[in-house]
Amino acid sequence: MTTSLALGRSLSLLDVHSIARRGATVELEPTARARIAAARAELEADLATGRTIYGVNTGFGALSDTPIPSDQGAALQLNLLRSHAMGVGVPLPVDTVRAILALRTHTLALGASGVRVALLEALLAMLRADVIPVVPSQGSVGASGDLAPLAHVALVVVGEGEAIHRGERLPGHVALTRAGLAPLELSTKEGISLINGTQVTAGIGALALCDAAELVLAADILGALSLDAALGTVDAFDPRIHAGKPHPGQRRTAEIVVSLMADSPLRASHVDCGQVQDAYALRCMPQVHGAARGALHYVADAVTIEINSMTDNPLVLPAAGGGYDVLSGGNFHAGSIALPIDHMTAALTTLATISERRTDRFMGEHTSRGLPAFLAVSPGLDSGFMMAHVTAAALASECKTLSFPASVDTIPTSAGKEDHVSMGPIAARKLASVVHNVACVLAIEAIVAARAIDLREHPTSERLRAVHAAVRRHVAPLTADRSHAAEIEALAAAILAGELREAAGLPHELDAGAS
Repeated sequence: MTTSLALGRSLSLLDVHSIARRGATVELEPTARARIAAARAELEADLATGRTIYGVNTGFGALSDTPIPSDQGAALQLNLLRSHAMGVGVPLPVDTVRAILALRTHTLALGASGVRVALLEALLAMLRADVIPVVPSQGSVGASGDLAPLAHVALVVVGEGEAIHRGERLPGHVALTRAGLAPLELSTKEGISLINGTQVTAGIGALALCDAAELVLAADILGALSLDAALGTVDAFDPRIHAGKPHPGQRRTAEIVVSLMADSPLRASHVDCGQVQDAYALRCMPQVHGAARGALHYVADAVTIEINSMTDNPLVLPAAGGGYDVLSGGNFHAGSIALPIDHMTAALTTLATISERRTDRFMGEHTSRGLPAFLAVSPGLDSGFMMAHVTAAALASECKTLSFPASVDTIPTSAGKEDHVSMGPIAARKLASVVHNVACVLAIEAIVAARAIDLREHPTSERLRAVHAAVRRHVAPLTADRSHAAEIEALAAAILAGELREAAGLPHELDAGAS
């Protein structure tokens, strides 16, 4: 059954995920049309009095002091889109652009932009008809809105630019025609309202956070699998330890690991072996994974606020004594989420580095506690997982280079009018890159830990056996050296799709009430 979501009412990150990746349909929240129409009427009334309103009867940015005659208002809006569609680089993925389309419609549906309902209907029609603009990924500094990429989205609305329709890349007007849609002729204020906002940063960030939530749980799950396969101890996960340092994320990781290893025959087989404590990559999972979990919830809260915010400029807002005021501000600035998104990138990088260290534990006979070198079938003749570990190391190191925060940079634009910018889209794209890298690092750990479990005399716990089986659906047992490249990618995709989480019987980290 297809989910239907209302725009103009509060959205969650998982709602954005459903729209972008699961085919959820969208409609306007029932009271949205009235809000939109009221703001539009107020804007038109203000213009009728001759009032100067930025971006409506003035130029843009450093040209904001240039008046524009009323008979050129529509041309002003169209010229804005054409002049600002200056993006370059690899196009954003289709699912990301679906998220951007939905989020831009959503912020307009909050009723403070002064646009016509017809503009929102045009955006919704494109989403429903699978007309997805081609949006270059580079060119926004994340202030005055994600201007360049959003202008590429907006051009398709007016029948220009390019779009993907049913998998085919087409000129915008051709895509609309094939979908049975007509270009929209813009009216006053509508060009600037299509591009003034943070929806590119927020859209990329929202989807990356949904993926990051899977990675945080996968790190706990695979950490437990590695701990059992390495004949580790769960003493370090005793709840009394974590009650003494009660960070919620830390306590949650400890609880998950203990629950996953419960009743493991493999764990019971060495309970009296005399092992006092394990290496940090095993022993300190609650502290490291827990910090990443804490970061996830902090950043998810920030991005959730952003996607439900009025990010246009100017805004048509209720006045204290009745009526409306048209106010110019800076809600288009992505600083509110650029900094948190950078934090999430660094947090995920720590998951990559600790996972790589756990994988390394199985490369040597001593650290693996008696398993063959590199877990090879015939060490020497075979290299086993030697290079899989090297790939994990390379990816972890790449994550480190991507963890320098984009949000600490700024460069003045628009002749100095826009003199402090957020670099939010760069932060978001870095996070998306790190998500893919960490998924592959964890996939490598999964493949290696599953092989180590195969080599042990005793089985692991029931829940971890289910995780092991989920890994084996994508990666066959090792019988001789072979390339695992395609299997790593396939398993990484399965991790992001939640397959290991579901096998372990855990709820999505961003589900309301998940604990």
